[in-house]
Amino acid sequence: MSPSPLERSRSFLKDSVRLSLDFSQTDQQRGIDPPAIEKPYAPDSKRIELVPYGQWDEVQPVDLQAAVGGRRSRRQFSGEPLTLGELSFLLWATQGIRQQFDAGTAMRTVPSAGARHALETYLCVLNVEGLEPALYRYLPLEHQLLFEFREDRPSQKIVKATLGQEFVGRAAATFIWTAIPYRMEWRYGITAHKAIAIDAGHVCQNLYLACEAIGAGTCAVGAYHQELIDRLLRLDGKEEFAIYLAPVGKL
Repeated sequence: MSPSPLERSRSFLKDSVRLSLDFSQTDQQRGIDPPAIEKPYAPDSKRIELVPYGQWDEVQPVDLQAAVGGRRSRRQFSGEPLTLGELSFLLWATQGIRQQFDAGTAMRTVPSAGARHALETYLCVLNVEGLEPALYRYLPLEHQLLFEFREDRPSQKIVKATLGQEFVGRAAATFIWTAIPYRMEWRYGITAHKAIAIDAGHVCQNLYLACEAIGAGTCAVGAYHQELIDRLLRLDGKEEFAIYLAPVGKL
């Protein structure tokens, strides 16, 4: 009997595909240079300096036990803006670079299979002090925000792209993580994709815990319209595409 659609879909959760891969034929083993840590940008692009590590005065020390115990999905936000320092802290906590080894490898504040870090962080900013409402991308190497573009009616468009989840449009900023699969495929070939999904979970959990330190809340969003969210970010949907979202707002 052939497997049912559910059984075929479950295979993604297993690691059976590893047995079918000849790792000697991955691009890493063939001597091809690794892809860059960070998606490139034009030298004359508008960039915004973020508050450096340890200088975000708004962030209070928080006991790990309290942060874990208080962590929950939150969909009600006060409407108070995030400060640039708070946003800087959240970006560092989710994708900050602690040490760079070479052009293709770095250690970050979250784990990643083989330190490949296939994710990029985009922000749909609606209510952050000192930032105009627009789409931005985090540059972890520089600890800066890259201004991507302004968007007409961004709150309405991101609600539509998340299948009508209204609370997303009331957030101060929505973190949108995209995958550039080749960063992971370079080392792991066809076994890379499960690892990318696991990595996204690591990143979002750090966001949940970091929000506890600034009196903010978040709610992971895995249900969205793929084409609409990719179009909103102006992605090709093949070499880069959205995989996870999390709106953040003060409580």
